[in-house]
Amino acid sequence: MENRTFYNEILTEHNIHPLHKFKMINPRNSLRGVNPSCGDDITLQLNVSDDGVIEDGAFFGDGCAISQASADIMLDMILGKSVEEALALKDTFLKMIKDQVTEEELELLEEAGALQDISHMPSRVKCAVLGWHTLEEILKNGSDKTSVTTE
Repeated sequence: MENRTFYNEILTEHNIHPLHKFKMINPRNSLRGVNPSCGDDITLQLNVSDDGVIEDGAFFGDGCAISQASADIMLDMILGKSVEEALALKDTFLKMIKDQVTEEELELLEEAGALQDISHMPSRVKCAVLGWHTLEEILKNGSDKTSVTTE
């Protein structure tokens, strides 16, 4: 029970006081992510250096506490990382959401581990993965699309 309370505090803090929820001025890449089943709608903005390091990032939009906290936690984790490292973290996060992650992999996710119980709540999975799917699309394809969905 103590652990669950700690994780709820992490989610609440990232939802109420997100560090990365704002609009960047002239980001290199920007992509909208939409979860049509519940209305979560975020825009992820990133500046990736020419040598493939995520130098800056932010998100803005509306959605449930899980989608907002997940996007904020994700940005905490990927800033300063290479594109390859960020995509590896995304893969590990998605494994966790599918309840297929090892204890060692879970440790790599740091605060994102607070979302582990989402794997047992199918209706909330799309909320948790919205930012991560948007990240994957932006890192692999840039801003070629206008939006990506969880559908």
